[in-house]
Amino acid sequence: MSILTHHFNTKYNTAPFSKIKNEDFLPAFQKGIELAKAEIDAIVRNPIQPTFKNTIEALDFSGDVLDRISSIFFNLNSAETNDEIQKIAQEVSPLLSEFGNDIRLNPDLFARVKTVYEQREKLNLTAEQTTLLDKKYKGFSRNGANLPEDKKNHLREIDKELSKLSLLFGENVLAETQAYQLHLTNKKDLTGLPEGTIEAARSLAKSQEKEGWVFTLDYPSYVPFVTYADNRELRKKMAIAFGAKGFQNNEFDNQEIVLKIAALRFDRAHVLGYASHAHFVLEERMSESPEKVKKFSNDLLEKAKPAALREFAQLSAFAEELDGLTLLEKWDGAYYSEKLKQQLYHLDDEILKPYFQLEKVLKGAFAIAQKLYGITFEESFEVDKYHEEVKTYVVKDEEDQLVAIFYADFFPRKGKRNGAWMTSFKSQYIKKGINERPHISIVCNFTKPTETKPSLLTFNEVTTLFHEFGHALHGILANTTYPSLSGTSVYWDFVELPSQILENWCYEPEALALFAYHYETGEMIPIELVNKIKESASFQEGIATMRQLSFGLLDMGWHAEDPSNIKNIKAFETKQFSATQLYPDVKENAMSTSFSHIFQGGYSSGYYSYKWAEVLDADAFEYFQEKGIFNKEVATKFKENVLSKGGTEHPMILYKRFRGQEPRPEALLKRAGLL
Repeated sequence: MSILTHHFNTKYNTAPFSKIKNEDFLPAFQKGIELAKAEIDAIVRNPIQPTFKNTIEALDFSGDVLDRISSIFFNLNSAETNDEIQKIAQEVSPLLSEFGNDIRLNPDLFARVKTVYEQREKLNLTAEQTTLLDKKYKGFSRNGANLPEDKKNHLREIDKELSKLSLLFGENVLAETQAYQLHLTNKKDLTGLPEGTIEAARSLAKSQEKEGWVFTLDYPSYVPFVTYADNRELRKKMAIAFGAKGFQNNEFDNQEIVLKIAALRFDRAHVLGYASHAHFVLEERMSESPEKVKKFSNDLLEKAKPAALREFAQLSAFAEELDGLTLLEKWDGAYYSEKLKQQLYHLDDEILKPYFQLEKVLKGAFAIAQKLYGITFEESFEVDKYHEEVKTYVVKDEEDQLVAIFYADFFPRKGKRNGAWMTSFKSQYIKKGINERPHISIVCNFTKPTETKPSLLTFNEVTTLFHEFGHALHGILANTTYPSLSGTSVYWDFVELPSQILENWCYEPEALALFAYHYETGEMIPIELVNKIKESASFQEGIATMRQLSFGLLDMGWHAEDPSNIKNIKAFETKQFSATQLYPDVKENAMSTSFSHIFQGGYSSGYYSYKWAEVLDADAFEYFQEKGIFNKEVATKFKENVLSKGGTEHPMILYKRFRGQEPRPEALLKRAGLL
């Protein structure tokens, strides 16, 4: 029997990473599927009339072994992958998709669920049970359980194909990211670059036994390069390489894959009786329909566009005055924005970074969580991990009871995808009177410590850490009965509220006092720098809002109508971006071919939710500001009505219970300086 298919004999029942071998996964998945099928069979064959307990509840608790294996495996495939793991993922994904369909399209199982669903008025269920019943019923009906057999089979084929294509999409993006390097040997080419970036590029070159410096498309290398390098030609080279991922007509090209994914999603929605993929997805979101999303986005665009155009004109004039530049290109944006920001606020990431040592920022996040929610984080050296750089913590409450296990994985390496995310290795739920506590992880890509310096974060990275830690708190403080409603298992346009609200603390002097100390002198960040951070928070907010909205509208373009007329991705994007475009187009670049959020992650028809959640978070944080950012009463209301409740009730009900009213967009516009 595989180590993965029985109870882990570890303290806190954490995953025994060091004992798991790649070859354990496939047999473990096969066994996990077999066990889950047996549990489903037991529900179906139960001679007793269907009840909430013997059908709905039993269904939610089934497949826990398989869920555990999946979370371990797919988290490794994101954070610590290799050719072997990717190959297993290609084998396993269709099996899982097939198994999912075996459940969703099982007529006898659906008949039992439907029987319970039709008696729901008489069952005297709690709010959480009512939500679970609704979710289980829709899990079938929204996946074709009411369809005739031939259409069910068609759905199976679509799902199998989609799971393969999205994996392939992600692998191509990763391959393209890793394939490109800018190798420099002339010191003159480095002017303008921060010392830390140069040092990191030097050590990468060394590790490859090369002279000079190596820059890559990984964020910690790419972002500082296009922001600070004085050499415009090299910035152009990097920016074009970054924007050309999956769009180079080579073996890693994603154009056909994108068209296929969009077409299959549309086909799937159609089979289920929906007008488009977006109509299907948004039925289960706070926003409810593509029409509402487009209205929300266009209303915001209308308010942001005048500001964005003013800001862009100001930036263009600044670049012309500074360097005689008559036309601002995409590879100039970050560079001149940074220079303008320095001129206006005398605020430079390089001045700020010494105050944001990674370890201290993390401790600051822990201290804020303790002040707000009464939990403590203690580093543990007993919890097994999948890479030596991962840090592990035991989280406890004020009664010294276990709340969660927390993993933190901070630095880029081969086999780890770009970006930052939160995930879990084990969900929280209550079974047989035992409250099973969650195992939560955050994964980021920050600059590694070097021989002479600890890991120092840009302010943007500080907010990224807080963002992911906000997601983590949603998982850590989960307190629901059923695993499928626990933690971040909420409507997609509600999931960013806990993450985005926590970013607000990064701008507050009271919070910064907990962690922003110079790594060499130990002095606290000067108040004038704090004030500048706050002032500059809405710097170019019009441009940023327009950029975010352009991605959301592109997502809607792909998913809110029939994509079969799209023959040329570039032409399609040009049309989609017409209302939001500021910079001249770059013919070698396309966005969709590396837009992992919507073609690999779960954000298809959901990218707008970042902005939607900003409305929620601005409105919610206003409440904290009214009462004090560490006010226990507001924090407790947020913890009890939002963080601990997961998806147990409709998010608007939970939000209104916390806030006493619906969220108001004015709070966001005010904060962004767009009113």
